[in-house]
Amino acid sequence: MLSFAPEKVPLPAGHLIGGEIHAGGSERLRVNRPSDGQFLGEIPDGDAALVDLAVTNAHQSWLTSGWGTRPPRERAKVLRRWADLIEEQGEELGRLEAVNSTRPIYDVMNHEIPFTAEAIRFYAECCDKYSGDVLPTRSNSLGMLVPEPYGVIGAITPWNFPLSMASWKLGPALAAGNAVVLKPSELTPFSTIRLAELAIEAGLPAGVLNIVQGRGVTCGSALVNHPLVRKVSFTGSTATGAHIMSQAALNGMKPVTLELGGKSPQLVFDDAGHVDDVALRIFRGFTVNGGQACVAGTRLVVQSGIADALISKLVALCDSVEPGNTWESTCRYAPIIDARQAKKIEFIVHSAIKEGAQLLAGGEFFPNTNQGYFFKPTLLVGVLAESAAVQEEIFGPVLTIQIFETEEQGLALAEHAIYGLAAGVHTLNIERALRAMRHLAAGTVWINRYGRSGDFIIPTGGFNGSGIGKDLGRQAFEACLRYKSVLIDF
Repeated sequence: MLSFAPEKVPLPAGHLIGGEIHAGGSERLRVNRPSDGQFLGEIPDGDAALVDLAVTNAHQSWLTSGWGTRPPRERAKVLRRWADLIEEQGEELGRLEAVNSTRPIYDVMNHEIPFTAEAIRFYAECCDKYSGDVLPTRSNSLGMLVPEPYGVIGAITPWNFPLSMASWKLGPALAAGNAVVLKPSELTPFSTIRLAELAIEAGLPAGVLNIVQGRGVTCGSALVNHPLVRKVSFTGSTATGAHIMSQAALNGMKPVTLELGGKSPQLVFDDAGHVDDVALRIFRGFTVNGGQACVAGTRLVVQSGIADALISKLVALCDSVEPGNTWESTCRYAPIIDARQAKKIEFIVHSAIKEGAQLLAGGEFFPNTNQGYFFKPTLLVGVLAESAAVQEEIFGPVLTIQIFETEEQGLALAEHAIYGLAAGVHTLNIERALRAMRHLAAGTVWINRYGRSGDFIIPTGGFNGSGIGKDLGRQAFEACLRYKSVLIDF
């Protein structure tokens, strides 16, 4: 059985610096369980001095261990062993993830743990697969493009998928020979510490991977601004990403990878196929992790001929959901992370209704869930185009529905003035699908599916306000290297 008692999960509370737990930080931060709002534990809020200790330690460990200059296959061997340990200790990692985050234990064990291990393995195989170039120059000279690691990379991960998001940052950075100082969200701090401890057990030199805990305004800002941090990789909100980009420019002109917010459309044409299959695809696209996913497909743009049948199926799916504690094996529906996020969702939904939107399902919290916040899957039709429900990233299980007649109208409705992270196109007409793909300004377009797969070769990342650069794919690995031009005269 996957179920477990939440109060019996040991918590690795503190920073991890040089392979040891460190309690530095003048303030303690309370961490609650999202499922019931009960107290889980505390972490220290790392200040500038603590971050300086972690970054300096990472820099010195990187130099003295020679991690960046080791033969690539040696680095790959450590990473593969790390992936093995993640699977071997999957139950321990899974309990830490489920008790502290919005991820049900069933999903963690069947998705997060395998995904995290395989992401590390993918980047282990990148270690000796990518190199520089010999460049065409004069006959009496030799031109080369030589890749080298940056040194210390600062990484900041969000609370919605703690383990898998960490693997996105750590896999390519470590495979490319960098050291990393990673700050997980202060809402979900615990599983990442254990993940890093397993890396050290696998043979990663202590200090090459350090974990710092704390709030973004204290610990996160200090990490971005530290002069020894040569590159920053962040996943989170567009507003925070813009601030990080500004701070990185003012403190050393360091490059950034930013995977930010989204308000992704699901564009459904009359010829999308069996309505039951399409409805389930749409439903999963906006309710995964309780809608708390940057790529969530929260704008249904549907052609009139299929609209009524599809909406009817979606209402039934919404009404079939039941809440549950994330540490129970039967739980399939995630809670909202905390009261602040829950109130934001409720406010935007109620505002849309006041503006004239029709509520077809949901629109309220499930009752009798202790102090946990489980928001019912919500359908809104007739929403004003300028409404916050259509324009803003809600980060909750809320689907707005807009109906169109012609292909041109559908493509116009699918556009967004700010975001361009992902989009779904549902049609059995390949020409129409490719026309839509070409038109949509989105970093990822899924056709007749919605959501990422286990194909780590496919990168993810947005256009416009949804970010800069890519996670996953070979692009993420190459972004962890800087390239030195060399010209030798004979």
